[in-house]
Amino acid sequence: MKALVYDGVEQMGYRDVADAAPRDGEHLIRVAAVGICGSDMHAYLGHDDRRPAPLILGHEAAGVIVGGPRAGDRVTINPLVTCGTCPACTSGRENLCPTRQIISMPPREGAFAELVAMPEQNLVTVPEDTALDKAALAEPLAVSWHAARLALEALHPSQDRRALVIGGGAIGLAAALALEAMGVDDITLSEPNDARRNFLQDTCNQKAIAQAEGTFPIIIDAVGYAATRAAASAMAEPGGVIAHVGLGEDAGGLDVRRMTLQEITFIGTYTYTAQDFRDTAQAIFDSRLGPLDWFDKRTLSDGYQAFQDLRAGHVAHPKIVLYPDQ
Repeated sequence: MKALVYDGVEQMGYRDVADAAPRDGEHLIRVAAVGICGSDMHAYLGHDDRRPAPLILGHEAAGVIVGGPRAGDRVTINPLVTCGTCPACTSGRENLCPTRQIISMPPREGAFAELVAMPEQNLVTVPEDTALDKAALAEPLAVSWHAARLALEALHPSQDRRALVIGGGAIGLAAALALEAMGVDDITLSEPNDARRNFLQDTCNQKAIAQAEGTFPIIIDAVGYAATRAAASAMAEPGGVIAHVGLGEDAGGLDVRRMTLQEITFIGTYTYTAQDFRDTAQAIFDSRLGPLDWFDKRTLSDGYQAFQDLRAGHVAHPKIVLYPDQ
């Protein structure tokens, strides 16, 4: 099969590799569409020790099952593989499974390839009237759905359901869409990149600004740098909630004294539960997350150029989706 392989810092190659091989209980899926995630970019830049080269990245995918009793079924992929038996899994918090694996991280190769193997329980059937490239957005949308759900659950009922989302990439936009689907109708997106901010305003119908001011009961940090954490801890209302989903850098930024004195809740959020993923996929199928027409389309063989364009800041779209070469 053809695959886009991460070969080292800012190096990728499109070439023939051995076909993906399903294990017991797994299906082989022919990938129809796969998104580029921020974590893929972190790996590309050499910032993720969990993803050593050479490695096939990519975990936001949808496609069609090849062979077996479900051959031809259209599916979107939950890339988080868990044991199913530990206390985290049996309590519906699969994302905290101590033996969790995710495709695009050893020992599981990712979906920047023509084929990928996944367990049965990680597949959600996609109805015929939903395009597979939109179904591939279930994974990044689920990350933000999970963060939005946890933030709203932690918010005191006396406080306004009003939110600031920091960062207008795919996770930030998805957080705004998830909050809206959950009944929050006053959402501000802060995004300093002019081209991306204009895209969010003009194409995605979002209230996007260059720099936020004031205070907010809910803040979702979809960037995760020291500067954005500093902004979040400064702008959170007393008694408010910060949901931190970005993984930009590890340390710095939080004003712990203010957070303590003002009883601001800080929640680190990682991926999603299996139910969050299913709920997000259903929201896509029901068109509750909007038209989902905000991604740039490239071929898999053009993937290396897509990474270079992202690195250079030349991409206004919140997401690039790669398609197999015909």
